[in-house]
Amino acid sequence: MKVISYNLRKHSAIGELIALVERYEPDLLCLQECDTLDIPDEIGLLHLADSTTRNRLGLAIYYRKDRFTAVETQTFALKKSLHDRVLTPAHERLIGTRLIDDEAQRELVVASFHAAPLTALNSLRRNQIRSAHEELHTLGPGLPTLMVGDYNYPLFKDHLSAHVKKSGYDLTLSDSKTYTRYKFFRGHFDLATSIGLTIDNVETLPSGTSDHMPILVTSTYTHESTVTLADAPPTPGEAGDFSI
Repeated sequence: MKVISYNLRKHSAIGELIALVERYEPDLLCLQECDTLDIPDEIGLLHLADSTTRNRLGLAIYYRKDRFTAVETQTFALKKSLHDRVLTPAHERLIGTRLIDDEAQRELVVASFHAAPLTALNSLRRNQIRSAHEELHTLGPGLPTLMVGDYNYPLFKDHLSAHVKKSGYDLTLSDSKTYTRYKFFRGHFDLATSIGLTIDNVETLPSGTSDHMPILVTSTYTHESTVTLADAPPTPGEAGDFSI
């Protein structure tokens, strides 16, 4: 399974998506900082599952209709940073789609995530990541889950990895840096966290108009993730409060 994640930098890289999809042929595409009022329903063979609605520069997920069936999509508001409250509120920082993989006869959850900006503390972003994982569990409890996006976490990756592992997830960096705008904060901003999947490779793709480079995540189902369509659990209730 191939998933591309791309922060469009205030929608500026929207014109690159058709060529990106045609060249790398992803099964899914996860976007951040896209103008949700100006995105197409189709990009090549990919179909729009859904997008956020409460903030203009939001998130979106596309999928291949010839491989997947979209079951449900939910958007989530995570704990807000001071930047969100004072400047440009970002009400929804997570969108997740529960899918049936018709090729593998499995269910899974794929999500696009955008953490608070660098003006916030790392502790807030860790809170958002943990809360996002818990919210995705409510969308697909026990299902293989892949969350990709802009984690805005250039430093102290080992601390973040240890934090992520506590929730049962794995953190995977790409093969090279994904952000080069600021001299002192160049690094791996665009990441993948997963459970029930083996991440075979995360490749940083060539840069375009955005200050972020797209990443291409290639994964397979692990042997341990044995939830099948017949065994899928019922839809759960609300997630709890996981504030630090």
